Amino acid sequence: MTALPRGFIPVMLTPFHDDLSIDYATLRRLCDYYIEGGAVGLFANCLSSEMYELSPEERLTVIKTVADQTAGRVPVVATGTFGGDIDEMAAFSNQVYSLGVDAIIILNNQFVSAEETDEVFLSRMKLWMELTPGVPFGIYECPLPYKRLISLSVLQELLASGRLCYHKDTSLHIEQVKAKIEAGAGLRFGVYDAYMVHAKASLEAGSMGLSCIQGNFFPRLLADFCSQPSEDFQAFLTENMDLMHSAYPTSAKYALQKQGFPISLATRRKVDPLTEELQAKLDHLLTSASRYRSP
Repeated sequence: MTALPRGFIPVMLTPFHDDLSIDYATLRRLCDYYIEGGAVGLFANCLSSEMYELSPEERLTVIKTVADQTAGRVPVVATGTFGGDIDEMAAFSNQVYSLGVDAIIILNNQFVSAEETDEVFLSRMKLWMELTPGVPFGIYECPLPYKRLISLSVLQELLASGRLCYHKDTSLHIEQVKAKIEAGAGLRFGVYDAYMVHAKASLEAGSMGLSCIQGNFFPRLLADFCSQPSEDFQAFLTENMDLMHSAYPTSAKYALQKQGFPISLATRRKVDPLTEELQAKLDHLLTSASRYRSP
């Protein structure tokens, strides 16, 4: 297993036609757009991809499209667990891995209920690993259907397998992030932070990079920030946190449209409407962001 690279790994959007069928041609162009914008990897079939609104067949086709279009230029990771018993999740994970991705992303909240213990989670993870021999994996603390944070002791046990390579942290707590970074030091493992309020501190503490929704508004700026984290852009991210979560992912598709990328605003997820007031705020966001672009 090779380590994932240092930098920005976007949580990919899924483009839809206006009839809500998947626009695979635009998905291919979106892969190129991210990579040309400096992404060092792609996270396909994630929450930003509206993964819960896709059928199992669509999830596989989306992942295959991304893996094929990327063609080894950057690593691809993709979610492979969507509930059911461990046998079912392992079988689907093996299907996903066979499509050419570099690692399977585990949604830890799919393995246990909110009331079940870490010991139960670990016992089920061990069974999943037995059923997916040799498959590298990552852990995503996905907020839906409920957020379950990975404790340091659980992380250490999974790191001991030698197969854990990626962790998308959503703890929102820099000290927890630092502890996870320290636990994985010297291993082929990276923490990719999702919380932009402490993004600069996380990068300076040694996180491998960022996997955040803000990169769907301006991928190049997030890639540049991973290389050279600045106080100025950190303040910009913090100030606009709530705005970029408004009507998401429609708002991100609107931002890409305004920057010349041809993507429909169609989304399957039920989100707040993209009002004229919100569009005006997003227009101002993009104008403000332009001052951070390299000449």
